[in-house]
Amino acid sequence: MHYIVNFDPVFLDLGPVKIHWYAITYLIGFAFFILLGNYQVKKYQTSWTKDQVSDFLFYGALGVILGGRIGWVLFYSDTSLLEDPLLPFKVQGGGMSFHGGLAGVFIAMFYFKRKTKKGFFEIADFVAPLCAFGIGSVRIGNFVNGELWGRLTDKPWGMIFPDSLPSNLWNQPIEKLQELNQQGALDSFARHPSTLYEAFLEGFATFIIVWVVARKFTRKGIAAGTFLLCYGVSRFVVEFFREPDENRGFIAFEWMTMGQILTIPIILFGLLFISGVFTKKSK
Repeated sequence: MHYIVNFDPVFLDLGPVKIHWYAITYLIGFAFFILLGNYQVKKYQTSWTKDQVSDFLFYGALGVILGGRIGWVLFYSDTSLLEDPLLPFKVQGGGMSFHGGLAGVFIAMFYFKRKTKKGFFEIADFVAPLCAFGIGSVRIGNFVNGELWGRLTDKPWGMIFPDSLPSNLWNQPIEKLQELNQQGALDSFARHPSTLYEAFLEGFATFIIVWVVARKFTRKGIAAGTFLLCYGVSRFVVEFFREPDENRGFIAFEWMTMGQILTIPIILFGLLFISGVFTKKSK
C-alpha cells in the first residue's frame, strides 16, 4: 500500500477569493529571505542595510513571478505569445518556470545594481544564501497540489498521485482509491515523490552548502556560483526521477528533458562564477 497524495490545495476560502497553499509557499519563501537577509546585515560585515534587503525583495519577487510566468509560456506552453499575447496574465490555469524566474531575478539584480551602485557580485553573493529556502518551500507547494509527479517506481516510498492515474481511475472518489490502494490494485501506479526530492536537494541541502560556503569564502562570485551549481546539479539529477512534461517528453538523446536542457547553462555559469572568470572585471 502506498501513500495517496490528496491535499486540499485551498488554504483559505473567502467565497469569491480563494487563497491557495501554493501562494502561501511563495510568501514563506519571501519571509525567509527577509529574516535571513536581516540576520546577515546584523551578524556579518556587509554594506547592506535592512531597507535594502526589503527593497531587493520587492524587485526580486517581481522578477520571480513575472519571469516565472513568462518562462513557462516560452518553454512549456503549447500556445505561443503570438497566438495569445495575454497568456502570461491568465494565471488561473497555473504554470511557472524556475528558469524564467531565475532570469527575472538576474534582471532585478542589474536594476538594483544601477539603483544602489553596488557591484553585481556584491548583490549576487549576498542574495545567493537567501534563496534556497524559498525554492524548497515552493516545491512543497507543488507536492500539496499533487503536480509535477515523478516517474513510476516499485520503491516502497512511491506515492499515488490521483491526477496521474488512468482515465478510468483518476476521477474516482478518494474513498474508492483508498480501498483499491489497500487491496494493492494501485501498486503499479506508484510514482517517485520528485517534488520532495527537489525540496530537499534544491532547498534544504543547497541552503546549507551555500550558507557555509558564503561564510568560509569571501572572494566575489563563489557564493553565487555555488548556489547556481548546487541548484543545477540537484535539478539535473532529480529530472531522472521526474516524469517529463506530457507536451514535451524527452527533448534530446531520448533521455534529456526540457528541465535538464535549461539547467545546463545554470551549471556552466555556476562553474564560471566560482572560477573567477567574471569577477576580475566586475565592480
